[in-house]
Amino acid sequence: MDAQEPHAADREDAAGPPAGSDAAFDLVAEVLPRMAQLSNTLNKGRLTEHAMETAGLALERPSMSVLVTLHMAGTPLRIGEIATRMQVVGPHVTRQVNGLEKRGLVRRVTDPDDQRARLIEPTPEGAAGAERYMRTILGWFGGALADWSDQDRRELGRLLGRLVDDFTRHLSALDAE
Repeated sequence: MDAQEPHAADREDAAGPPAGSDAAFDLVAEVLPRMAQLSNTLNKGRLTEHAMETAGLALERPSMSVLVTLHMAGTPLRIGEIATRMQVVGPHVTRQVNGLEKRGLVRRVTDPDDQRARLIEPTPEGAAGAERYMRTILGWFGGALADWSDQDRRELGRLLGRLVDDFTRHLSALDAE
């Protein structure tokens, strides 16, 4: 099944306002400030720092983001792919990878599909630290949503996934202009 199919089905069932209508604008005007508030709450809070302390990793956020990206991928990645997934430029990732490599948290390995290219993978220490970090983050989110029903949590996940997919697709079209 194509990952886009559920989104199309959602749209057919949705009774929401058509794009471009005043009601759609009002809905977006209501949602965007809440998204900004959530982002600010997560960025200003000590969640990231607490999770890094719990994981035993004294890293800056960008370095932790590289480790998390590799952890979530579950496979070694090229610098460019890490940058794409993090939505940053390649040189930024290269600096972070160099620092993580010096600390023994990642290593460069040969790309089996292109012997000239290198992939980045976490070392056992880096993978264990990323796992501890993710367990702390997931535990915190699980605690914050503990009073939510299973259905509400699934719905949140489904709608957030749809929102990110649609925004990403829309912004990609804008970037292509």
